[in-house]
Amino acid sequence: MKSQKSYKRIVVKVGSSVLTEGKTQLVVANLEKIVKHIADLTAQGKEVVLVTSGAIASGLSCMGISKRPTKLADLQAAAAIGQNILMQNYTQALSKYNLRCAQILLTREDFFARKRFLNAKNTILNLLSLKVIPIINENDTISVDEIKFGDNDMLSSLVSMLIEADGLEILSDIEGLCRNYDEDKKTYSDLIKRVKQITQDIEIVASGTDNATCIGGMESKIEAIKIATNMGIPVVLANGLNPKVRIDFSDPENSDGTYFEVSSDKKTSKKHWIAFGAQACGSISIDEGAVKAVLNKNASLLSPGVKEVTGEFDIEDVVDITDKDGEVVARGIINYSSQQLMKIKGKKSDKEVIHRDELVLLK
Repeated sequence: MKSQKSYKRIVVKVGSSVLTEGKTQLVVANLEKIVKHIADLTAQGKEVVLVTSGAIASGLSCMGISKRPTKLADLQAAAAIGQNILMQNYTQALSKYNLRCAQILLTREDFFARKRFLNAKNTILNLLSLKVIPIINENDTISVDEIKFGDNDMLSSLVSMLIEADGLEILSDIEGLCRNYDEDKKTYSDLIKRVKQITQDIEIVASGTDNATCIGGMESKIEAIKIATNMGIPVVLANGLNPKVRIDFSDPENSDGTYFEVSSDKKTSKKHWIAFGAQACGSISIDEGAVKAVLNKNASLLSPGVKEVTGEFDIEDVVDITDKDGEVVARGIINYSSQQLMKIKGKKSDKEVIHRDELVLLK
């Protein structure tokens, strides 16, 4: 039975494995397949945001380099050169469907600060209202984290959170999450069609990749998918090289790839940001009674329960809350600076340390 929910706002993430087939050169025909898929979605009345890789590979091709460099400066140079090439190809391909696009380059820091987070959100939503396709990439010219650790999987998840997307498509070069991998033939089999919850078994199934231009693998995808589904956003992992790929969030049984169901724990937009977007500026260790009150009674955090204060933070910064063993059990927006909190910890105070409406449970 089909869901009655309207899945209007969709984030599409495409990786280098699709756009380059594992080489250091953009395969324009593959890019055009992705653009055709986006055009089909817009024809259905969907709002589409594209998160794309491919800038580094495009730059390496332009520079005549056939193997991914290891020096950060070379990767940054390739990204700076290749981003223009990548956007030119998207602009030309989208124009065939009378679609316009805009480039947005983000760094992880754009999600840390609430003001920058909201500015990015407003820009993307305004572009969508103007019927323009936002094309988002990590700012590889200045972002060390993306070059070292990701393939835009986490970025697509955070963008989905940012704009409160109805669904996230991760288009890769495989059919979905598969249980078996043939090392000799480099082929996958035994597709898992539906995942209700990302368990330890699912994490074990996840594996990496050794493609020349890709550093993200199935493990990074699973981590990103876990965040998206925890935010109430369903995810489909499918083959972006398939020109007839079918993805329908309202009817997952008839969709290609692997459908990841949402968690039952849906958070508000601000709590999404606190949990997954913001950077913790410090931490607070609380006693056992406070842990039980916060986790089991939906209570605000009060100063008598505070045992230790670590780091320097100001009022309205985001801090982690830990138990006696140092495990992070929650995160929230603080009503005191670290200096103020040091003076009142373990004592009664006039207001909550963190109000329950600005507190996110992580355990």
